[in-house]
Amino acid sequence: MLRLLVLTAFLPVAGFAQDAQTLADIRAEIAALQAEFNTLKSELVSTGAAATGVAGGDALQRMDAMEAALMRLTAKTEEVELKLNRVVADGTNRIGDLEFRLCELEEGCDIAALGETAPLGGTAGGGAVAPVDPAVTDPAAGGAVAGGPELAIGEQADFDRAKEVLGQGDFRAASDLFATFTQSYPGGPLTQEAHYLRGEALSQLGDTAGAARSYLEAFSGQPSGPQAAPALLKLGQSLGALGQTPEACVTLQEVGTRFPGSAEAASAMSAMAGLGCS
Repeated sequence: MLRLLVLTAFLPVAGFAQDAQTLADIRAEIAALQAEFNTLKSELVSTGAAATGVAGGDALQRMDAMEAALMRLTAKTEEVELKLNRVVADGTNRIGDLEFRLCELEEGCDIAALGETAPLGGTAGGGAVAPVDPAVTDPAAGGAVAGGPELAIGEQADFDRAKEVLGQGDFRAASDLFATFTQSYPGGPLTQEAHYLRGEALSQLGDTAGAARSYLEAFSGQPSGPQAAPALLKLGQSLGALGQTPEACVTLQEVGTRFPGSAEAASAMSAMAGLGCS
């Protein structure tokens, strides 16, 4: 069952997520084109150009055909948007199921405290999925997204403090600080990295199941984010360490599929060989 959950959790939702902004742009352009079209058609009728033949004897007929094509395009766009929302909802449910399974493996994990799973890929107004472009990430800003959402007051300082504690080797305190950070600044520019680094701290503490859940949260929150590849790699390695070999193989294979040519993809290949993945 867990193998199925892992496999289906990595449906190409990220690809659909990246289309959300494009869909919104297309709908806006269609609306603008429709308005211009209606204006032009009204001018032809009011000036008598269509009747006199200045615009061509069948100008109105051609415009009627164009209007029908615009209506079909609008309907198709709405159909794709509905499909996008269904895929995101399904992917979110499957990620939630995987979090539940990992919580069962984690000692002391309170299933009742898991809360609602955030929509896969994040949301942007009206339920549309907001894409994340790793190219706009500014490493010099400590993981913040250049030109993206502004940091809340104290957000950078809290993140830097947790990261400093992690660097000092106080993994329990670092884990607690990153947990507090992700609760205080959900969906912020540094949240994905905070989940990932909490996974690193928990891993050092020997809490492999807890680390796996943190890596999963890092990946599922931003499947195309700057920490998505290392989070997915560490999730696969953690599943392997937990003895969930089939699920680990599926996850590690997904690293190469989603991030071909990356250092994480090469590490995933090595990890798969060590686990004897077919």
